[in-house]
Amino acid sequence: MGHGGNVIEELTADHREVDALFAQIQTHTGDDSERRVLADRLTMELIRHAVAEEEHLYPAVRRYVDGGDDLADKEIADHGEVERLLKELEGCRPGDAEFDGLISRLKASVTEHVRDEEDRLFRLLAEVCPPGMLTELGEKVRRAKETAPTRPHPAAPDTPPLNKILAPGAGMVDRVRDALTGRGKKG
Repeated sequence: MGHGGNVIEELTADHREVDALFAQIQTHTGDDSERRVLADRLTMELIRHAVAEEEHLYPAVRRYVDGGDDLADKEIADHGEVERLLKELEGCRPGDAEFDGLISRLKASVTEHVRDEEDRLFRLLAEVCPPGMLTELGEKVRRAKETAPTRPHPAAPDTPPLNKILAPGAGMVDRVRDALTGRGKKG
C-alpha cells in the first residue's frame, strides 16, 4: 500500500485498493476461509491508511483549509466508527451471523467517508496547497503507512502529537504478531 504520487493520488489509490478488497470479499460466501484472509487484509489496509491520514493529512487540513478543524474532526470521527467496526470484525469468523452484517456496515461507512474525502476534502486541500507540499505530504503518508499499526486500536490517540509517538510502537507489535500468525499473507 504505497502507490506514489502526491498525497491525493496516494490516498485515492488506497481507496481503490480498499474497494477491490470489499469486492473480493463479496465474491466468497458463507464460512469460506478466504473471507477471513481478505477481511484481515482489508483491516490492515484501512488501519494503515487511517493512521497516515491522522498523522499527516488532517493536520495539513487543519492548518491550510478554511474550516479545516471541523473537516478534520469529522473525518477522524469517521475513522473512529470504522475502527470500532473493524475491532468487532476481528472477533468474528466468516460463518458467524455477524460477519456479513459487519462487512456491510463497514463498507457503507467507508464508502461514505471516501466519497466525502474525494469530493470535498481533497478538492479543498488542492486549492490551497502548492503541488510541492502535496508531494511532500504523499511521501510522509507512505512512510507513515510503513510503520503504522495493522490492527484496530480504538482507544489509541488519533491526533498529534501522541498518535505520532505511539503508532510506530503499536505498529511494530502488530507486525510481529502478524508475522507469528501468518496474518495478512497472500495466498
